[in-house]
Amino acid sequence: MSAASRARASEIADGPGHLLAMSDLGRSEIEELLSLTDTMVEVNSRPIPKVPALRGRTMVSLFYEDSTRTRLSFETAARRLSADTMSFSVSASSVNKGESVRDTVETIEAMGIDAIVVRHKSSGVPEQIARWSSAAVINAGDGWHQHPTQALLDSYTIRSHLGSLEGRHIAIVGDIKHSRVARSNIEAFTTLGAEVTLVAPPTLLPPSLEPWPVKVSHDLDAVLPSLDVCYLLRMQQERMTEALVPTLREYSSQFGLTEKRADRMAPGALIMHPGPMNRGVEIAGAVADRPNAVMTEQVANGVAVRMAVLFMLLGSGRYPMRGFPTEDAATADDPGPERARPEDADPATITEPATITDPATITQPTRNTAKDPR
Repeated sequence: MSAASRARASEIADGPGHLLAMSDLGRSEIEELLSLTDTMVEVNSRPIPKVPALRGRTMVSLFYEDSTRTRLSFETAARRLSADTMSFSVSASSVNKGESVRDTVETIEAMGIDAIVVRHKSSGVPEQIARWSSAAVINAGDGWHQHPTQALLDSYTIRSHLGSLEGRHIAIVGDIKHSRVARSNIEAFTTLGAEVTLVAPPTLLPPSLEPWPVKVSHDLDAVLPSLDVCYLLRMQQERMTEALVPTLREYSSQFGLTEKRADRMAPGALIMHPGPMNRGVEIAGAVADRPNAVMTEQVANGVAVRMAVLFMLLGSGRYPMRGFPTEDAATADDPGPERARPEDADPATITEPATITDPATITQPTRNTAKDPR
């Protein structure tokens, strides 16, 4: 965790852990989450992909922006851990009557919740909600700022194919300036040892790249042959207030991954995209359907990664991602620096499903074959 993250955390009252930005996680914490994701992938591969690890917990999806993948992924993840879910829709809420974000949060929290997954068009809203709420807060995307679970699932996808990100060359191509995914991925990839090159026209780069240990190129063709991963971003025209490229056709001709360009990539190199894709702009339709284009795998891994995040924050070995003490540490005579970790518990001593610490140890529910011929 960075010094800035520790300073921000100290300003928020003691409470559950939150995941607000990739800077909240150090390398060991990222790797721990990715290792736990392996367990969740195994759970998802079972005939009945559900375990009672978060039975009795409630997660609410608080989305002020449109979403398909992220919202459904979080809700699926919560249900597979047996948590209850609540879904908030701006179009059918009191927001349209002038209700503030704070009043909405306090209203929802009064119903009894354990976690809030929030997406908002304004940067910093999830962190502000963390100050108001006693529930765990997970940032599902705030403005141009951060999208940490996307970075985690992308890191997991690369790790599952290439073994490690250490020393890998990853190019992030496209609208870097307006992309929260780019910001989170840069932090995650470089923390895990990857070499990152940003490829974009000057108008689609942030005004300053000083904090980021990255290289910059304006020539996709020069970068492609050395890449292990080509990570494409769409043009986020909904966030643009001016024309930053002459035309989409010209942008596509210089920075789009065409079939000809994809043929020049090294064998085994991955093509990734956070979605939604604009086929024919940043990626050719035929390229998106190639075997090394792993977009649907990213979506599948997103469920497992978010299961891991929810379990870390809400499971019996609550992990304080923002440096908060666990419940046990907060009440102990000598809390000390130690954090509760999933591996600290002895599964043999577990008697109640709500206290299960390792989801992999949970057996599948028995099926009544007399009523269910499957």
